[in-house]
Amino acid sequence: MRISQLAERSGVAASTLRYYEERGLLPARRSAAGYRLFGEGAVERLAFITTAKRLGLDLAEIAELLEVWQNGACAQVKASLRPRIDERLARTLARGAELEGFARLLRGALAHLDALPDRQGRCDSECEFLDLGDGGDLVAASPELPPSAGGAPPVACSLDAADMDERIGRWRLLLHGARREEIPGGLRLSLPAGRAADAAGLAAAEQECCGFFTFTLHLQDGRVLLDVRAPDGARDLLTEVFGAKEDRRAPEGSRPC
Repeated sequence: MRISQLAERSGVAASTLRYYEERGLLPARRSAAGYRLFGEGAVERLAFITTAKRLGLDLAEIAELLEVWQNGACAQVKASLRPRIDERLARTLARGAELEGFARLLRGALAHLDALPDRQGRCDSECEFLDLGDGGDLVAASPELPPSAGGAPPVACSLDAADMDERIGRWRLLLHGARREEIPGGLRLSLPAGRAADAAGLAAAEQECCGFFTFTLHLQDGRVLLDVRAPDGARDLLTEVFGAKEDRRAPEGSRPC
């Protein structure tokens, strides 16, 4: 199968298939004309990958499981998968308890604020805004949700793992051959001007799910300059999405693949 056929049969976007191949999860060979060709087993392999991702496994773990799945017995796959699921269940339950405790704190804070009188004078210690009683301190109790300086959005993304992989794949295709330079708080990416519309559309989509990224586009000397900035807590993600090592092969759309 060519990549378009596999995408249609599996329901997985072609950009995600390219990314999986790049990560070594989905083997493909090349035809004499340069087409990616996938075997019939690719559909079943993708079903395994999709299920593993729904369970919260990262791509490195999935690669290990695929090795067992391809070469071992079902009992070995079960033995390898069970402790991973058990560990994620424990983490999820702990996270749920943290979030429930935080929700109780927030409800108490709202009730406390609603009970305070509406004073017309300037806020001072008598306002008692920060007196949460037995609820403790909001910052300390917040589970991995520290307040952002200047009211900036928190470093959190609404995409699930599969959609994030697809989004990263789309950025890598767009940014193939881009020139990168560091700027205060982020990266400047220089692209051919013809990619300006695609860059703007992808940046807008990124803002909807990852509002902590900020984007600025400039057109200059026949190029589009895309500035991407992120808070300190998202610098690793900034590098992963926008500063990955370049694939020196021609991008998919520039040759018959």
